[in-house]
Amino acid sequence: MTESNDRTATDPDPDLDPAPGPDGPHPGRGELIGREAEMGQVVSLLTAARSGQGGAVFVTGEPGVGRTRLAAEALAVAAEADMATAQGRAGTVGSVVPYRPLVEALLSLARAGLLPDPDELGRYGPVLTRLLTDSRGTGLAAESYVVIAEAVLRLLTVVGRQRGCLLVLDDLHDADAGTLAIVEYLLDNIGHQPVVLLLTARREPCAATELAAGARQRGAGALLELSPLGRPEVHLLVAAELGTTPAEVGPDLVDRTAAASAGIPFVAKELIHELAGRALDDTGAGSVSFSVPSAVADGVRRRAGGLGPRGVEFLSMAALFGTRFPAPVLQHALGCDPGELFAILRAAVASHLIVPDGPDTQGYAFRYPLAAQALRDDLGPGERAGCARRAARALAELYPGLPGAWCAHAAELHAQAGDTEESLRLSCEAAERAMTEGAVERAVDLLVRAHRRIGPGTAPEPHATILEHLLDAIACSARFDLLPEPVAGLETPGGEHDLPAPRRAGLHARLAGIEVLRGRPAEALRHLDTARWLLGDRPTDAHAALVDVAAAHVELSGPAPDRLRTAALFARRAADAAECADLPAVACEALLVLGQLSWQQDEPTAIAHFLRVRAIAHARRLPVHRVSADVCLARVAARRDGRPAPVEQARQEALRMGALPLAYETDALLALDQVRRCAFEAAGDRIREGVAEATRRGLGRALSMLRLADAVRYAHQGRRAEMAGALERLAPLVDAAPGVRAASYGLARAFCSLLEERHDAAEQELAQALAHDAESPATGEFDGHRGVMLLLGVLAGRMGRRHHTGVAEAAGGGGTRWNRQFVGLAHAVLLGREGRPGEATAAASAALEAGELYPMARHLCRRLVARSAYEDGWGAPVDWLREAEEHFHGAGLGTVAGACRALLRGMGAPVRQRRTGTEQVPPDLRRRGITVREFEVARLLAERIGNKDIAGRLHISPRTVEKHVASVLQKTGHPNRAAFASAARDLAT
Repeated sequence: MTESNDRTATDPDPDLDPAPGPDGPHPGRGELIGREAEMGQVVSLLTAARSGQGGAVFVTGEPGVGRTRLAAEALAVAAEADMATAQGRAGTVGSVVPYRPLVEALLSLARAGLLPDPDELGRYGPVLTRLLTDSRGTGLAAESYVVIAEAVLRLLTVVGRQRGCLLVLDDLHDADAGTLAIVEYLLDNIGHQPVVLLLTARREPCAATELAAGARQRGAGALLELSPLGRPEVHLLVAAELGTTPAEVGPDLVDRTAAASAGIPFVAKELIHELAGRALDDTGAGSVSFSVPSAVADGVRRRAGGLGPRGVEFLSMAALFGTRFPAPVLQHALGCDPGELFAILRAAVASHLIVPDGPDTQGYAFRYPLAAQALRDDLGPGERAGCARRAARALAELYPGLPGAWCAHAAELHAQAGDTEESLRLSCEAAERAMTEGAVERAVDLLVRAHRRIGPGTAPEPHATILEHLLDAIACSARFDLLPEPVAGLETPGGEHDLPAPRRAGLHARLAGIEVLRGRPAEALRHLDTARWLLGDRPTDAHAALVDVAAAHVELSGPAPDRLRTAALFARRAADAAECADLPAVACEALLVLGQLSWQQDEPTAIAHFLRVRAIAHARRLPVHRVSADVCLARVAARRDGRPAPVEQARQEALRMGALPLAYETDALLALDQVRRCAFEAAGDRIREGVAEATRRGLGRALSMLRLADAVRYAHQGRRAEMAGALERLAPLVDAAPGVRAASYGLARAFCSLLEERHDAAEQELAQALAHDAESPATGEFDGHRGVMLLLGVLAGRMGRRHHTGVAEAAGGGGTRWNRQFVGLAHAVLLGREGRPGEATAAASAALEAGELYPMARHLCRRLVARSAYEDGWGAPVDWLREAEEHFHGAGLGTVAGACRALLRGMGAPVRQRRTGTEQVPPDLRRRGITVREFEVARLLAERIGNKDIAGRLHISPRTVEKHVASVLQKTGHPNRAAFASAARDLAT
């Protein structure tokens, strides 16, 4: 973690940690964070010294990493243990004073009254007297370093006698040769004295670090190299500096602080102090932008100045590239020869301003981002523009065509040079390249930064181009928080820099598509109407294609009986116009819509559309459209064969690219598949993660699909109360994705009712789903209830061969593996009634094989058709019912399990007795002696259902129901059914 820092901007080297006062550590030193291991070693040395065993430790690290702060903590610990303490620091201000850190340390002992009488030191007393009184060291010229060092050693031994002594010598990288010679002697002879030496120096090539390495090699001292803090430690530091708890510090603030400071404690603390006066929200104030604290800027400026004018010029130009920069470009721009470049780079690395970046020798990075920012801030406007222009010219000369990331670098440099239009052009080109590489987030970042450069003087053409690319990237990435505000002025001439009306129409078409993704159909329609009005009566193919493809999406987002036909009309028109105007991305969008519209009724045509999209995307380098086609093709195959692995693979690719709307909508469909396979826990985890992300990003359409999947998950477990809660959460979102409302009845409510043996309710809910389908036909994303509806209708005698043929011939009906089990069993029932038992058995076997992936639905099918199979003499109804009863019992679905047992009894088959299930009975009722069967009756009694209907639902005789009702009333002490129902409303399902 990190350490507090008390040095002010006026100290000799403000990018170092605070020096403790001459009489001990600063009283307000604060908590030492992140140095527990290092302090543990120091404390061990102090403990040994108090027992007469001396030791030494060198503490090294880059500027600001916490060397002095660790020394201050060691002094405090020693003082608390009643040890003698002395400290001194080498300095760089003024002329060199021989032995300065040693003299400071001895004077601190004198001020504390700890210096012994000179006579006590024998012949070494006069040596120490001269050391303390001769400020220039001339009186010591005749003395050897060994004599002076022995005098100091003897003094420390006397001072530390019986209680131990800690000597701290700080910043030895600035020490004179005499001091280092004495330190070397002390290191070699301190072992048997009650003294600890704690020595600090920067981690850089110098005599002090050589001394430390040698001491460690020969075992004369330990070496502690302090590293920057990790994010957890920065988190604690931010909390400590703000005077709050870590839980109250937002992650964004921690991330920004850690990144801007590179974990260097001094920089991090100064940065937090810079922000202390600002009002930060609980999330860390995502809009906070850091200015460079003055103490940090002074330190950077001082170290850069140490490199000379040429070094300052080099680093200032390097800072225009941002945190990372290419050394060859700077060499070319400045006209450096290789030797001069090498010298500058070596000195800058030694000063800890820059570090090598990557395995090659051409890339470098600033040690922390604030260093680059401080150097940029020091450039005047004219100087910055000139440097940026030279760097941009060098970049273009060295790398013709600006391949790879150079295009984005050139855009930034032109922006700093004041050449806004060239900067915008290059930003668009860099963003297009990022999109072709599938790096959506990078494209968004480039375009957002480019849009911020647009000002009143920007020409309409580059302004419109930037907005078009930005809206496309935002739609793909779901970064709706980055939507530019000025789009409200696009409707009228003169608004938003007076962009041409057709370009404004295209922008509104894009905004309509974004609102569809956000689940706001009314806003989408408003933007579409505006686009049509701006386009006029005679649009060009390019602009007409954009508006028509947006119109197709808007039609699909709103409820209307003819919406599929209208959407198909717009999509075909858009595809044709896009082909004429050579707009491959728009053509792909239109073809994707056409494929989705046709896959329910005409699967081969849908596949042809998706394959064409994939071909165009490959040829024109449109990876997001390619992965969209891959998702659609995988979904078509999964609907047919029930294998979701290719869908998951395509979803992962979309997620990797940053195509988040596609990824999260696919998540909902994969969750539905997991539910059907009874992988309820995995589906729940997927749904929870998807809901959190869709909510955070404002993806209303994806959120509605995920909420539906959640309701279906509970329905397939027979958990009505939880299903009802999920449907309540879905209710405000049903307009975001037409088809969700119908599916909420067909896939959720009706399925739950079937598991509760409420077949009448299920048929009503399926009829409601069909009505919603008629009002607003779906494209087939949530198909799955038509097969169930057919099977129930055939079993009830309302549907026959004509209905079966109509559903079976539809790709979305009998063509999906999920529906094949229901459609196939409906066929088997019809064959049985037609006196064709052999064919019925074969049809049933094929249907149940199709349903093998879906355990709950498969066993429900067996329960539903068993009576018909038994009566018409086909299939294996007894075996089916036994397997279904076992499954339902294990799933805790007592009602449908009881129905299976009742049917088995009716067939004269032995029935396994079930004595489990008492855990379903509430504790209060269990204490009153209510049995499992009585509880089943009581739940229906609480719904005020008559005995005859209770008997039908539980598959027992009315006489048995009467007995159970009487027993329930007697055990609960209620006088009649009405009183029990009023008191037991919470038992109602």
